Amino acid sequence: RLLLKIWLMMPRVGLNIALKIIHAADMEIAMDKSAFPWYDISNHYEQAEVTMPFSPLPRLITESLTDIDAQLLRDRGIELLMLDFDNTIVPYTTCVPTEPMRRWLEEMKGSGIILCVVSNSHNDRVPKFCREYGIDCITHAKKPFTKGIRECLCKYGLEPSKAALVGDQIYTDTLGANCAGVTAILVKAIDNHNFWLKARHVLEKPFIFAARKRRI
Repeated sequence: RLLLKIWLMMPRVGLNIALKIIHAADMEIAMDKSAFPWYDISNHYEQAEVTMPFSPLPRLITESLTDIDAQLLRDRGIELLMLDFDNTIVPYTTCVPTEPMRRWLEEMKGSGIILCVVSNSHNDRVPKFCREYGIDCITHAKKPFTKGIRECLCKYGLEPSKAALVGDQIYTDTLGANCAGVTAILVKAIDNHNFWLKARHVLEKPFIFAARKRRI
């Protein structure tokens, strides 16, 4: 019973936390970077004076990756779109994208927006997929730490303000993007097919609610 009570209280507690930090996130208050090891960025980005809020709130929310178009990104000055892989492009259970997703990848590749998969995966399925569809990729990204995100920025010689990261997880994709100073875009997971994925989503709901007005 005690565990059940704790479980039922978690979304409520999370909502209170989310509501307290949303104002700070909107104002983009810079935190003391020395307190967080993942704020160890290169001199190039320090000189750019990029504000990097420690926030689990996405800048934009959308139902699916295919809802994002090149014009939306250009309007925000974004030249590079980093993509999470599992449950963002394809579910964990397959490497075959849907036809709408396949078309979206082809259209975005022809739009001038740079695409690069940035995944925590250690599995060969990610580079294999990216080779097949002609997309660059960085694996072992260690999100929410900024290692993979910074590696991607350096690869293309872009500042964080010109990049976005889209993914389905608050605690890895959104948090990592915000810590790195890139635009965080949250999409709905394609398929939370097991208990742990469903449980994680329950814990994310307060933050999704707090950022609900950022839906596009």
